[in-house]
Amino acid sequence: MATGADVRDILELGGPEGDAASGTISKKDIINPDKKKSKKSSETLTFKRPEGMHREVYALLYSDKKDAPPLLPSDTGQGYRTVKAKLGSKKVRPWKWMPFTNPARKDGAMFFHWRRAAEEGKDYPFARFNKTVQVPVYSEQEYQLYLHDDAWTKAETDHLFDLSRRFDLRFVVIHDRYDHQQFKKRSVEDLKERYYHICAKLANVRAVPGTDLKIPVFDAGHERRRKEQLERLYNRTPEQVAEEEYLLQELRKIEARKKEREKRSQDLQKLITAADTTAEQRRTERKAPKKKLPQKKEAEKPAVPETAGIKFPDFKSAGVTLRSQRMKLPSSVGQKKIKALEQMLLELGVELSPTPTEELVHMFNELRSDLVLLYELKQACANCEYELQMLRHRHEALARAGVLGGPATPASGPAPASVEPMVPDPTLGPDPTKDTIIDVVGAPLTPNSRKRRESASSSSSVKKAKKP
Repeated sequence: MATGADVRDILELGGPEGDAASGTISKKDIINPDKKKSKKSSETLTFKRPEGMHREVYALLYSDKKDAPPLLPSDTGQGYRTVKAKLGSKKVRPWKWMPFTNPARKDGAMFFHWRRAAEEGKDYPFARFNKTVQVPVYSEQEYQLYLHDDAWTKAETDHLFDLSRRFDLRFVVIHDRYDHQQFKKRSVEDLKERYYHICAKLANVRAVPGTDLKIPVFDAGHERRRKEQLERLYNRTPEQVAEEEYLLQELRKIEARKKEREKRSQDLQKLITAADTTAEQRRTERKAPKKKLPQKKEAEKPAVPETAGIKFPDFKSAGVTLRSQRMKLPSSVGQKKIKALEQMLLELGVELSPTPTEELVHMFNELRSDLVLLYELKQACANCEYELQMLRHRHEALARAGVLGGPATPASGPAPASVEPMVPDPTLGPDPTKDTIIDVVGAPLTPNSRKRRESASSSSSVKKAKKP
């Protein structure tokens, strides 16, 4: 038979402990069941922090009737940081309106300012920043013995040193305040030269023997030339500025082409050295007897530069390798060289993939290396011939225009190493020869001209090789 506790458990009702103990259902439990349910739920909502959960994470959970946690962080008075004014318990130090004098002033002016009462009677704190220039003082006897100058009188020299003390050697201000009516008109450089000349004389006279002197030196001539050049630079016309920029750009182009030509000459020298070294090695190998030389002597052979022909890889690793792999061209050889090499081999009647015997592999690799070296030498020779022809034409054009200073006649013979074009005078108007500037260093070659010369050089080299 069901009791009252069972009925309350089924209906999820809660009551006083006395009613629960007695097992009876009151009238309030049946009429207002929601109030009891909410009270029970409010008591059971709060739960203990699970084990292993951090305190900060548990504090983020919303499990009470308070306001929901904010979506954005807010600075409130609750937390680790307390925003409170930390007022000390000491008394405020009194301030006082008191007079003061500035030691930098010589007129004895009196000023007032607020200052702490404890600092009354102390010196003005900013007086230590008053730095003055030590201007030397000379006597009448020293002036007559060492400082006398026919271009300067003693009164004018005294006036100069008086202004130097007043304005702390600011010579522009000294020149502005100089008495040009009473004395001779002087420039800033004249004033500086006279002042530093006297300082150097007094330092030499008053110096103790054996001491290291620091004598001030002022070059008035250099200062005048510097200001004159600066004035000329400032007074340039827009046409002169444009002319200078144009000349600077042309100079940069000539220097860049000169560097490129030097680089090409170095590459050509490497190719010539490689060809000579390869020929010398072949001649030595033919004369030497066919027997194995020690590895030490092989290591002492002169190394061939990397730019000479083709450098085939050595298969010295452990394992099985095919002899035909030694005939593969390395990746450092470009496609243009590969096509030219194949064409040269076809014209010579040599198979592109011969039977890979030991002797054939060695000779075939040497042949291809020599062909590539010949191709590079022919290409460099064609470039040099083209540049020589271009310089010869430019020299003839210069001779016809009369720029070289001689009669306007066509020139014959090789071109000179360097020809400097004459710079026109900007006051005579625009130069008619500016549009046709002759660059004797050499211009960069276009891709089409390079391709034509390379194909011509490769074909000519094959034809010469076919001749007996």
